[in-house]
Amino acid sequence: MESDYRGEMTLLKKDNDRQQKLISMHLRMTPGEKHANQIQHEVQRLTEENLDLNEKVETQQDQISKLRKQLKYYAKKLKADGSEPNLDEILKEPVDAASAEGMPVVKHKEVEYLGMLEYRNDDEGLLMKSLFYDLRPKIAAQLLPGLPAYIVFMCIRHTDYVNNDEKVGSLLTSTINTIKRIFKKRCDDLEYAILMLANNCRLLHNLKQYSGEKQFQHLNTPRQNEQCLRNFDLAEYRQVLSDNAVWIYQGVIRVIEEKVQAAIVPGMLEHEAIKGMSVTTPGVRRQGSVQSENEAQSPSHVDAMEILMKQISNFFEVCKTYAVDPELLNQIFRQLYYYITACALNNLLLRKELCHWSKGMQIRYNISRLECFIRDNNLQGCGALENLEPIIQASQLLQARKTDADVQSICDMCTKLTVPQIVKILHLYTPVNEYEERVPVSFIRKIQEQLKKRKEAEASQNLLMDTKYTYSVRFPFNPSQVQLEQIALPSCLDLTFLKRL
Repeated sequence: MESDYRGEMTLLKKDNDRQQKLISMHLRMTPGEKHANQIQHEVQRLTEENLDLNEKVETQQDQISKLRKQLKYYAKKLKADGSEPNLDEILKEPVDAASAEGMPVVKHKEVEYLGMLEYRNDDEGLLMKSLFYDLRPKIAAQLLPGLPAYIVFMCIRHTDYVNNDEKVGSLLTSTINTIKRIFKKRCDDLEYAILMLANNCRLLHNLKQYSGEKQFQHLNTPRQNEQCLRNFDLAEYRQVLSDNAVWIYQGVIRVIEEKVQAAIVPGMLEHEAIKGMSVTTPGVRRQGSVQSENEAQSPSHVDAMEILMKQISNFFEVCKTYAVDPELLNQIFRQLYYYITACALNNLLLRKELCHWSKGMQIRYNISRLECFIRDNNLQGCGALENLEPIIQASQLLQARKTDADVQSICDMCTKLTVPQIVKILHLYTPVNEYEERVPVSFIRKIQEQLKKRKEAEASQNLLMDTKYTYSVRFPFNPSQVQLEQIALPSCLDLTFLKRL
C-alpha cells in the first residue's frame, strides 16, 4: 500500500513540475508568442477531435454496410416464401451474421475505357457552360490541371471515331470562342486569365500529341499512339489556338505589368533596406514625391519592396497552380523583369536626388531580392537575370570611383547601358557631403570619347528604355503523360450528360 502511495506521489510531483515549467514559459512569452501558442493548442485539439470523429464515422459506416447486407438477405428470403417483407419486423429479429455473409457477392466487371466522351449535339452549349463559364479558379485549382482541355479533346476523339466532321468543327469553334469571351470579360482577373491561357495551351498540345504526326509522337506510350486521331487533320485549328494563345499571353503580361507598376519605383529605388545609409543630398529638393522623415517610415514606404516581392511570388504561384508550361513561365518572368528594369532605370535617369553613392548601394541590395527569387525558383535559364543588368550597372556606376584612372574600368563595367544613359547618370550624380567632389566635366568628356569606340555606339543612342517592348512568345510542344482512359469526370463540373466510353 505504501509503495502505491509513493508511486502516485512521484507521478503527481512530475506532473506538478511539468505544469510549473509550462506556467513559467507562459509568463516569459511575448503577446505574439502567446497567441501563436494558443492557436497551436487549438489546432492540436481540433485535430484530435477530427480523428476521433473520423474513427466514429468509419465504424458507423461499417455497421450500416453490414446491416444493409443483412436486410437485403432477409427481404429476399421473405419474398421467396411468398410474403411481403415487413422492415419493422426484420429489424427486430436477431441478426444471423454468418448466414448473411455466406451469400454470394455480385461483382462488377472491370470496364476498360477508351479515353473518349460522347455527347449529343444539343449539349454542346451545356458542355461549354460546365467546363468554362461556370468554372471558378478555386475549383479548377483542386482538379487535374488542364482538365477542361482534356475533356474537350476526349469529346473530339469520339467525333473522330464516328467521323463527324461537322460536329468536331462546331466543338472546336465553340471552345475557342468561349475562351475568348471569358478572357475578354475577365481580362483584369489574373487567375482567370492564367486559367484560360493554360487550358488553351493544353488543348493545343493535345491536338499535336494525338495528331498522328511522327514529330509529336516520340514521347508517347504505345497506348497513346493507338489513341491518335484517325480521320481528321486539325492543323488549321492548331494555328487558330496558337494565335489565340498569343493574344491571351499579351493580355496576361499587360495585367501583370499594371499590377506591379505602382510598386516598382517605391520598391526598387526609394526603399531603403540598409538602415543607417540614409543621407540628405545637399541642394536637392524632391518635387512631386517629397517625403518627410515621418512619411519615410510609413508602412507603404517601408514595405514597398516586400509588396513588390509578394506580387511577383503571387504571379509565380498562380502559374504553378494552373500548370502553365515551364517554357511559357520562363517567358513570362523574362518579360516581367525587363519591365521592372525599364521602369526603374527610366525613373532613375529623371531623379537627381537618387543619384548618389549610398542610394546606389540601396538599389543594388533591392535588386538582389529579385535575383534570389529567380534562383530559389529555378528560373535561371529564362533570361530574367540578364534583363536586370542595366539597372545593376547603373547602381554600380553610382558607387564607382570617378577619377581619370577609372575611365576604362567604368566603360568596361557599363556594357548594358547606352552612352546617353551613362553620361546622364554622371551629370545627375550629386555628392552626399562636402568631402566628396562633383564629377568633373573633363571626366565625363573622357568617358564619352572612350565610349565612342564601342561598335554599338551608333545604334544605341536611346536615353530611356522602351517600357512597351515585348519579346516574341513561343509555345514549345509540351506532351502530357496523363492517360486519357484514366480521366474521370468530377461531380462538381455537372457533366452527367457526357457518356464515358
